Amino acid sequence: MIHDRAVAADPLAFCAEELERLEAAGLRRRVRSLESASEPEVMLDGRRVLCLASNNYLGLAAHPEVVDAAAEAARRYGAGAGSARLVTGGLTLHDELEARLAAFKGTADAVLFSSGYLANLGTVSALVGPGDAVFSDELNHASIIDGCRLSRADVLVYRHADAGHLEERLTAWRAAAGAGRRALVVTDSVFSMDGDVAPLPDIVAACERHGAVLMVDEAHATGVVGPGGRGALAGWGLEGRAGVVMGTLSKALGAAGGFVAGSADLCAYLRNRARSFIFDTALPPPTAAAALAGLAVVEREPERPVRARRLAGRLAAGLRAAGYAVPDPAAAVLPVVVGAPEAALGLSARLLDAGVLVTAIRPPSVPEGTSRLRATVMATHTDAEIDRAVAAFAAARPPAG
Repeated sequence: MIHDRAVAADPLAFCAEELERLEAAGLRRRVRSLESASEPEVMLDGRRVLCLASNNYLGLAAHPEVVDAAAEAARRYGAGAGSARLVTGGLTLHDELEARLAAFKGTADAVLFSSGYLANLGTVSALVGPGDAVFSDELNHASIIDGCRLSRADVLVYRHADAGHLEERLTAWRAAAGAGRRALVVTDSVFSMDGDVAPLPDIVAACERHGAVLMVDEAHATGVVGPGGRGALAGWGLEGRAGVVMGTLSKALGAAGGFVAGSADLCAYLRNRARSFIFDTALPPPTAAAALAGLAVVEREPERPVRARRLAGRLAAGLRAAGYAVPDPAAAVLPVVVGAPEAALGLSARLLDAGVLVTAIRPPSVPEGTSRLRATVMATHTDAEIDRAVAAFAAARPPAG
């Protein structure tokens, strides 16, 4: 029997409607496709432009040693690992990289994840659960926020970089909490959109007073901050006082992937309980080899992080002289806050017309009213290139009023 059926409305029509709303609000995002490697100058839409929009802080993504290591690993091990490491995807290459990362961070062990996002997602949700509490800086990265949500623990947000407010929240929670409940404090060390550094000495002290586990996300500090680029914890002399140290391979190390460093028991626990490790295909061999090579360059050339920070300072000084209100950078990230999404998009477009690529960052990546350009430097930029960027910013600045 044939039944007449009315033609149903498109159940995905909401996608087009939401895109229209985002477009009208100046919040729609589009993917840019580069035609070259991540270097100080890149090919975009058929022309070469100066890039101040990459997380390749030390300029290692196209370093010959890093590229050669990846190519050799592909020839020896193949392009992919084949499966999760707990099945048959584990390689001695992964073991070597974990050992080298642990030594770099001054811990007993480290665990690899296929991205920094998955490292945060899996670690936070493995360490706390229902009935526990996680204390999170209000400007933490989205991957931390999503890990908090997935954990189903109580999420207590404290004011940005405010160790006093964290202490108040820990005190109140401990007074009300029953026995056996876990407390986890999570913070970025260098914040990805503001470029400032968390007050780690005060946060460490608060955690120690209240028996809370401290997890520090060093994604934007590893390779850039601290002695030899070992991170903000090392810079503060706090190695060994944060139980959980997260980092990425995809920024200063020039590869891809993420890791968590800590005690042998912590890392063994994560290999058994972090779902984003257990059920995820292992890091591809070329990527692991590239990260190993990148780490070797960082250890051999400690001047790279020093140069990246110096260039960030040069850019900040130049932009202030050109009339922009920018902070002193702690690492390689310099926010140029302009307010409205349209203002950020307009400034970014004028800079691109002048041959300088700096991305506009808008809500929800940053709070409402703080749309900005997120300028980043590489250790491989020249002083002249930074000065060229400053001149472009000066020319692109809208007139006052």
